[in-house]
Amino acid sequence: MMKVRRKLVPLLVVFSLLVAACGSAATPGTGGTGGSPAATSAAANPETGATGPETTTGPATEASPGPSGQGGGTASGQAVNMQVAWWGSQNRHDRTIKVLEMFMQKNPNVKLTWEFAAFNDYWTRLTTQAAGGNLPCLIQHDYQYIGDWVKRDLLMPLDEYVQNGTIDTKDVDEGYLQGGRLGPDNKLYAISLGTNTQSLIVDTQMWQEAGVALPKPEWTWKEFEQTITQLHDKLGKYGMSTSMDDNQVFKLWVKQHGATLYNKEGTALGYEDDKIFVDFFNMLKGWMDKGVIPTREFEVSQGDVGIEDNIFVRQEAPMMYAHSNQIVAVASAAGGRELAVFPFPKQEGANPEPGNYLKPSQFWSITAGCPKEQADVAAQIINVFTNDLEANDVLAAERGVPISKAVQEHLKPKVDPAQQKAFELLAYVEEHHSELDAPDPPNSRQVIDEAYVPLMDQVLYGQMSPEDAAKQFREQANALLSANK
Repeated sequence: MMKVRRKLVPLLVVFSLLVAACGSAATPGTGGTGGSPAATSAAANPETGATGPETTTGPATEASPGPSGQGGGTASGQAVNMQVAWWGSQNRHDRTIKVLEMFMQKNPNVKLTWEFAAFNDYWTRLTTQAAGGNLPCLIQHDYQYIGDWVKRDLLMPLDEYVQNGTIDTKDVDEGYLQGGRLGPDNKLYAISLGTNTQSLIVDTQMWQEAGVALPKPEWTWKEFEQTITQLHDKLGKYGMSTSMDDNQVFKLWVKQHGATLYNKEGTALGYEDDKIFVDFFNMLKGWMDKGVIPTREFEVSQGDVGIEDNIFVRQEAPMMYAHSNQIVAVASAAGGRELAVFPFPKQEGANPEPGNYLKPSQFWSITAGCPKEQADVAAQIINVFTNDLEANDVLAAERGVPISKAVQEHLKPKVDPAQQKAFELLAYVEEHHSELDAPDPPNSRQVIDEAYVPLMDQVLYGQMSPEDAAKQFREQANALLSANK
């Protein structure tokens, strides 16, 4: 208990400073022993693409199997204190906290503390905690970071918890587990919290006011450009919200050209033709210069705003980029306006590569240094999020379509209209998708933070040609990735 308190006090101090800086009230945990101030992110969210620092190393231990079943508490019945951490919108925070409180009600010997933040703040905090050896036991993880964390021995394999039934996967197709299997021995380091895909969320009323027809799911980039231009001209507003320059959109663009951003070995870029990079940024710069989408200067001036402050929610643009699971939070922030969701446009051609792919929205992982009794509880919580119907009524697929078929069937008739559209989009993409790439390699964050973003800024500020930026991106990215050889 004293160890937990020693960890908690500095966290609460940090939280207080953050709250003071933001001038807003903290969001305390209820039922647990505390929480952290809520901060949401759209542009920096992994569901819309992300930037965050690399992690530092820490010790690794094998998982110790705990008791089976939900609500099992601990085998000894002794009090267990454990930390849980995640990122997301206020909508996600509220749902997650409610489920954790339900777990504690069923397991009175378990006391949970939690912390949550916007995506960038989340990874900055975890980096500090990893360096100090005091990571929370149960953490939300992201597909683009998971490979690096496993390589650094920061996560605990979960295979034994699956084998002993603590984490029940009988209703989960193996395909949904593959994203969490990593390393040379293909161990399971993470359980997906849902499935999603890249999407474009539209405000149907704004489109109707503009007299612009909603797109077909197989629309092309040429049709997309025509559409956002019409929306801009008719509404006198942006035709599209921010973040089209996000690295996740560029990754999709590369896939649509039959390549990958990174090679299979993670030692270099995965595409050979720099024209892919040049065409992407020429397209974006042209739209920005015409005022069809926000300029890079505008994006920077907006900062790391939450979904609630996205210009789409403020009805200053009729369409935004997000991952499909985010429609729940967007719909909530938009006050119930009617929304629709579509896949990204495709390249021109007879049989264009879809580009859209199905990915784990985020994972639950147990950190490597987590003590046995806390790890046992963390595994039980993973099982609740994966299989418990009552808990999933609360979670409402906010993190994406659940991986358990039983939960999917349970939720289908219950989800709201916005979420139903996300289910329908996933069903379409299941039939028209590109293959999921391997997790991003180590140093991929440096590639984005130190090469992609600075060069992107120079191009979109008009200080460098896309051709020169493409050449420099290749040189800088390959130099960083060569460390993986």
